[in-house]
Amino acid sequence: MKHTIKTLSAGLLVSMALAGTAQAAEYVRYEQNGTISWGELVGTTIHQLSDAPYLEGARTGQTVDQSAVTLKAPVDPELVVMTALNFRSHITGEPAKYPGLFIVPSRSIVGPDEPMIIPVESKNYHYEAEAVIVIGKHAENVSVEDAPNYIFGVTAGNDGSARDWQGADLQWTRAKGARTFNSVGPKLVTGIDPNNIKIEGRLNGEVRQGENTSDMLYNFDYMVSYISHYFTLEPGDIIWSGTMGTTRPMVPGDTFETEVEGVGILRNKAVLGEPQPNNPALKGQ
Repeated sequence: MKHTIKTLSAGLLVSMALAGTAQAAEYVRYEQNGTISWGELVGTTIHQLSDAPYLEGARTGQTVDQSAVTLKAPVDPELVVMTALNFRSHITGEPAKYPGLFIVPSRSIVGPDEPMIIPVESKNYHYEAEAVIVIGKHAENVSVEDAPNYIFGVTAGNDGSARDWQGADLQWTRAKGARTFNSVGPKLVTGIDPNNIKIEGRLNGEVRQGENTSDMLYNFDYMVSYISHYFTLEPGDIIWSGTMGTTRPMVPGDTFETEVEGVGILRNKAVLGEPQPNNPALKGQ
């Protein structure tokens, strides 16, 4: 791990230097009268954009107050990459020599205040507070030192996890990527250092998780570089930090909040799903 730690430190210094000069801005994705748009948030006023900000969307001249719209997840990725076991506080034993990666469907994503549905067949559904970065440009074989130039901004995430499925399934796709399992929001923020921000997770108002992204075993600069050597990253793709500490089950009616420093509070309620009598996995149970 000594070589890895030195590499991460170099990447962190570059990222911190860029964060000091980057212009801060807040972006949202919102629904109004059945139409979903991107916007730049200034105070409580949303300035509509012609496209996603990482696709050079420009102001259209239309504005709306935030209170008049419904905020959606401020991401629209094709590729959703998650990081397993990336905080020492979340693992036992020695860390792996390289990041643990897995991919989930982009359609698993919901936004702030949307329900996260616990399937009736899962009996051990957990929260996971995380930070999430959004890629700003095409990335292949990126160096750690250059990786900050590919990170557009930061948002907050809650990775809902069916622990019973994690242990039972060959892969984690269902356990981590079923519909509504991954909440993201409320804003996408630029100009902050993703490698040095606080993450706090609260279950029904009680603090359950809390750490800084500086404690990541493999920071975001390293993750962008590492992932880009195996997968092509495009603007809008997202990478999750992994979670910290311990988690516990959520039950229907619970509310979980992820607060990421500089981003805000992402809040979602857990809701019990409807029975699925035609699900072949339930036959014989």
